[in-house]
Amino acid sequence: MSATTSEPEPGLRERKKTATRQALHEAAIRLAFEHGPEKVTVEAIADDAGVSRRTFSNYFANKEEALFYGDLQRMRLLAGLIREQPPEASPWVALTGAAEAFYRELGDLDPEWIARGRMVRRHPSLAAAQVQTFAALEREIATEVAARLGSSDPLGVRAQLIAATYMAVLRVSLNVWLERRPEVNFWDVARDSLADAGRGFA
Repeated sequence: MSATTSEPEPGLRERKKTATRQALHEAAIRLAFEHGPEKVTVEAIADDAGVSRRTFSNYFANKEEALFYGDLQRMRLLAGLIREQPPEASPWVALTGAAEAFYRELGDLDPEWIARGRMVRRHPSLAAAQVQTFAALEREIATEVAARLGSSDPLGVRAQLIAATYMAVLRVSLNVWLERRPEVNFWDVARDSLADAGRGFA
């Protein structure tokens, strides 16, 4: 028996599924930029990625899910960083530390992410879909916050309020930065916003 405890490499089947999901996401983004998101169809995305409509449905429920797959992956990274914060850290300190690690790891926001953020702001239907995408992460954050508060109830008002405020601060900070593009790093904007909001949870 092997003594190693490292995670096994994903098999060929899983790698192919990951590649197909990524190809569909990239096709959705490409078509949305070229034609506008309102004109993009599931059929067009599937054709562009070289798969069938049925295959698309095996990976995404609709075109919005395909468009926001990259954001979902980023948010899962953030959720993992929150869980890695020191157990003795208070909820808001842990959340701020995770956000800093997240943006430091990403580095400067890439042009595609910036362009996609502006596209979302121009289309209310996409903004609504983005909120739904982040709702699952907000529930994960509420669970982590509840544990740090010494509660087993992630549905408690305080845990949910902290999680919702955190996500709102990050979203608003990004929107303000996209609108004004000040000559500062995005994290500087988000850090100050998190500090202001966090005073209410001290």
